[in-house]
Amino acid sequence: MRAFGNPLLRPGLTGAILTSPTFASLARDLHDGNTTSEALTEACLAAICAPNGEGQQTFVHVDADGARAQARAMDTLRAAGASVSPYAGIPISVKDLFDVAGQVTSAGSVVLAGEKPAGRDAEAVSRLRRAGLVIVGRTNMSEFAFSGVGINPHHGTPAISWDRASRRIPGGSSSGAGISVSDGMAHGAIGTDTGGSCRIPAAFTGLVGYKPTARLVPTAGTVPLSPSLDSVGPIGRSVDCCVTLTSILSGMNNLADGKVDLAGLRLVVPTNFVTDGMDATVSLVFDASLERLSRAGVIVRRLEMPVLNSIHSINALGGFAAAESYHWHRKLLERDGGRYDPRVRVRMERGRSQTAADYLDLLNARAGFIAAVEELVDGYDAIVMPTVPIVPPRIDDLVEDSEFARINLLLLRNPAIINLLDGCAISLPIHAVGKAPVGLMLAAPQGHDSALLRLARGVETLFAQR
Repeated sequence: MRAFGNPLLRPGLTGAILTSPTFASLARDLHDGNTTSEALTEACLAAICAPNGEGQQTFVHVDADGARAQARAMDTLRAAGASVSPYAGIPISVKDLFDVAGQVTSAGSVVLAGEKPAGRDAEAVSRLRRAGLVIVGRTNMSEFAFSGVGINPHHGTPAISWDRASRRIPGGSSSGAGISVSDGMAHGAIGTDTGGSCRIPAAFTGLVGYKPTARLVPTAGTVPLSPSLDSVGPIGRSVDCCVTLTSILSGMNNLADGKVDLAGLRLVVPTNFVTDGMDATVSLVFDASLERLSRAGVIVRRLEMPVLNSIHSINALGGFAAAESYHWHRKLLERDGGRYDPRVRVRMERGRSQTAADYLDLLNARAGFIAAVEELVDGYDAIVMPTVPIVPPRIDDLVEDSEFARINLLLLRNPAIINLLDGCAISLPIHAVGKAPVGLMLAAPQGHDSALLRLARGVETLFAQR
């Protein structure tokens, strides 16, 4: 009986794509009796507990007993011929800011550790359970989701598998989510994305990360960072894994059936803002990927987008994240501010000085930004850019607050464009196996999720070809 361990990767000319196990292959094996949910779950729990692994830093809570009970239940139902979801019994992880009934939702912090356990599941978790997915545990994260770096001073910081000896950052804020999948501790992960928090960890772990249009998946039962920007999304080993999980989370069947013919598609590449500070490795791999797309018949147009330069002024007072997080945290900050990660607290407290007029100005500026970008990209099938412009730095290189702040802003910069746009975006791995991880981000305005996912499936297939 196969349990499946760490994912197997096959190199393409410019990228790496998973051949097994994906949600589709796991569903087939469960259906055909080649494996069981119990076997899959035990393999994931073993990976979490591996003495030389990253499990201790990846999870803040492992529900081994609950996961085993769920797995046995799914196997029993399937054996009895009951009608179950094709994905029933596949183990996944959830980020520590989702309510899970009977568990404390600590959001990667110690500040909430003494709160009462959640009385009910978050809506997203409830939908996962209804599909029969096995929740193995809650993953580590940047405290209160307020960082693209992924460092957590309370629970430790897991390192990505590439150059693990150097202990490189996982990306945030869904830091444990990415590592849980890349290291075989789960076969998919649910995170949130306020400024790249699914896409950055996916880019750093060689996975696929999806930020849907925000309204597609309910956020009820999650600890908010910025309700204006927050999205719930998946991290998986393929585009189809993310399509499956997004379909479950959104309640939309046939979310993105089929794939598009790439020939004749139009992609627009911003020439300003998104490439500032890009390192040589990312630049080389990104340009090679654009060339690969062009050879496949994709029309790739490089276009200056001056409106992107306005983001700095829009966020000059801290933006939505500072204003809205301060609103939610202000009483906790008064009571327990000294227990917050200082790098998180200082960003939240920028919201203290924002006035109602400042916030209304912010709303108006966002509306203008959305209108300007949507006009610019009208007639294109997607925007394309590097997910992040640099390869993951070492954790030890971010000891100084000034360097941490610089890297954090650099990592968040490109993904956060899409949150401000209220759009949808996906990060695909485009690096060769064993090389420094690089993500390619495809993005579109709000509501274009189905078309974007079909396009991403076609791009993924192209990069998988030898």
